[in-house]
Amino acid sequence: MEFTAKALAQFLKGEVEGDPEVVVSDVSKIEEGTPGTLTFLANPKYTRFIYTTRASVVLVDRHFRPEKKIPATLIRVDNPYQAMASLLEMAEEQMKQSRSGIHDLAYIHPSAITGEGIYAGPFSVVSENTRIGKNVQIFPHVYIGENCTVGDNTVLYPGVKIYHGCHIGSNCIIHAGTIIGSDGFGFAPKSDSNYQKVPQIGNVVIENDVEIGANTAIDRATMGSTRIRRGVKIDNLVQIAHNVEIGDNTVMAGQCGIAGSTRIGKNCMLGGQAGIVGHLQIADHVKIAAQSGVTSSIQTEGEAVQGAPSFNFTKYQKSYVFFRKLPELNARIEALEKEIRELKNNR
Repeated sequence: MEFTAKALAQFLKGEVEGDPEVVVSDVSKIEEGTPGTLTFLANPKYTRFIYTTRASVVLVDRHFRPEKKIPATLIRVDNPYQAMASLLEMAEEQMKQSRSGIHDLAYIHPSAITGEGIYAGPFSVVSENTRIGKNVQIFPHVYIGENCTVGDNTVLYPGVKIYHGCHIGSNCIIHAGTIIGSDGFGFAPKSDSNYQKVPQIGNVVIENDVEIGANTAIDRATMGSTRIRRGVKIDNLVQIAHNVEIGDNTVMAGQCGIAGSTRIGKNCMLGGQAGIVGHLQIADHVKIAAQSGVTSSIQTEGEAVQGAPSFNFTKYQKSYVFFRKLPELNARIEALEKEIRELKNNR
C-alpha cells in the first residue's frame, strides 16, 4: 500500500517538513534507506545517517534540529519510535491472513468449549474440558492440555505446548516452541544420595495482553500458581521457574532466568542473560542490566543494578574504571614494594 507524507502525518498527528505529496510504500532502516521507503530517527547514535539516507520520509522528534540540509521529507512527531511502532502495527494488521475454521487434521475433544471465529491448524490438539475464547488462533502442532482456558483473541504460534490446568488470558501472543506449565524443578535429597521428585500440582496463570517469545519455558507451581501479570513482555529463550510472579508491564530480554518463588514488581526491565536467584523480592520499576546476577532482594523502587553479584548501577560503573586498571595498578604496587625493599636493604 502507498501513503503520502501528508496522510502519514495526519495519522500520527505530526507535522510535515518538506514535500507533503511524496509517496512511500515500504519501510527501511535509516542507514539502508531507499527511495519510496519510510524510516525513523530515535537513537542519537544514528543521527549521522539522516543526512545521507535515501529514504523518502523520516520520522523525527519535534525538537530535532538538523545541522545541515536533509534531502528527505521529515515528519515531526512526539515520539518517533512509538510512531513507527504504530505504523508497523497498522501494516501488520493489513498483511495478516484471516484464518478461521477447524482443520480436518485438528483434534478438539468433544467436551471442549470453543468460541466463535477460532482457527485450529493441522495436528493441533485441544484437550478435555478446555475452554477456548473467541477469535483464538491455534497454529499447527499446538497442544493444549486438559482443563485449560485460553482467552479471546489470543494467538498460539506453531509448536506451543500448554500443560493441563493452565490459564492464558485474552489478547496474548505466544510464539513458537514455548512451553507453559512444565514441571517446576523440585527434588528432595534422600539419605542414599538420590533425589525424590516433589510433585508439582499447581499451574501457570498468564493474564491479559502478555507476549511471550519463542522457546521460552514457564514452569508450573509446586502449589498455587506461577503468575505472569497483565502486559508483561518476555523475549525468546527465557526460563521462569515455579511459583515466580512477574508484575504488570515488566519486560525481560532474551536468556533471562528467574529461579523459584521470586517476586518481580511492576514495570521492571531485565536485560539479556540477567539471572535472579530464588525467593527474592524485586521492587517496582527496577532496572537490571544485561548479564547481571541478582543474589539479594531489591527493596528500593526504581533502583538500577549491574554486575554479578549485582549492586547499584552508578557504583558499578565507577568501580569498573578500577576493574579495567587492575593489572596496571598491581604493577605499580609491585614496583613500589620493590623500591621499599631496596630502600630498607640500603640502610
